[in-house]
Amino acid sequence: MEYEGMVYRPPSEAYSLIIQVTIGCSQNDCIFCNMYKEKRFRMRPLQDVLADFREARAYYSSIGKIFLADGDALICKNEYLNEILNYIREEIPECRQVTCYASPRSVMIKKEEELRELKAHGLDMVYMGLESGNAQVLEFMKKGATPQEMIQSAGKIKQAGIRLSVTAISGLGGTKLWREHAVDTGKVLSAMKPDYVGLLTLMVEPGLPLEEKIQKGEFELMTPYDNLKETKLMLENMDCPGCIFRSNHASNYVNLKGTLNEDRERMMAQLEEAIQGNIHLKEEWMRGF
Repeated sequence: MEYEGMVYRPPSEAYSLIIQVTIGCSQNDCIFCNMYKEKRFRMRPLQDVLADFREARAYYSSIGKIFLADGDALICKNEYLNEILNYIREEIPECRQVTCYASPRSVMIKKEEELRELKAHGLDMVYMGLESGNAQVLEFMKKGATPQEMIQSAGKIKQAGIRLSVTAISGLGGTKLWREHAVDTGKVLSAMKPDYVGLLTLMVEPGLPLEEKIQKGEFELMTPYDNLKETKLMLENMDCPGCIFRSNHASNYVNLKGTLNEDRERMMAQLEEAIQGNIHLKEEWMRGF
C-alpha cells in the first residue's frame, strides 16, 4: 500500500485499515491545524485506491473496520465513492464499518439522495470537525463554515441514516472568548445531535498562522486548568441524550468518557477534582496529535 505524507485518523480508528482516497484536505485554511498544510488536495486515481485494497485483502485475513483518508473523502463524487464501497462489500464482506472525514461543505454540496445512496452502499459514519460553536471563533480560525451551516450539515447526515461523530477543541476561544466558545459549542453540539463527540485540546505547532497571531498578541493560550473549566462549562450546556462523549485524544490533559446526559454530572465532578488539584494532569511532553 502507498501512503503519501503523514496519515491522520480519529482515535477510534486505531485498529482500522486506512486507505487514502484523497490526499490532503479540501478546506486546509484553518490557522490552528497543520495536518495537511504540505499536501495539495486531490483525489487519488480509482485504480490506485483499489490496488491498495487488493494488497490489503491479500495480506490480512480479516478486516473489520476501514477508514477512508485523508481529510475530506466525502467531497468525492458519488460514482467514485460507490466504486470503492462496492469493492469493500464484495471483496471484504466481513468489514462491519466504513468511515471517513467530512467537512460541512462536502455535506452541503451533496443532495440528500446522494447521502442516502452512500449509506446504502456501505458508508456507516462520518467524522466532522465542529471545533467551536461560536461564530467569532470560527471566523477567526478560518474554519470556513458558520455554526448554522454545521447544524444543517449534521442534520443532512443524520437524515440519511449515517452516524455522526463530531470533534470540538478546548481552548480554541483563547482567554478572550473562552466562555462564549464553551457555551456556544455546547449548544451547537446539542443542536447537531451527534452519536459521538470527541474533545481535543488546542496545541499550536511551530510555523502555524495561529503561532504568529499569538506572537502579535492577537490570541492568548489558556492554562491547563482554565481549559478544564471551559470543558466543564461546555458540558453544562450540552443536551445530547444517548451521545457518547470522549476526551481520550493525546492532546487532552484529562481523559473523560461517558454517555450523555446520564454521565454528565459524573464527568463534571471529575473535571472539578482535576481543577482542585486532586487528579494529576497529563504532562506537556506527553501531549500530542
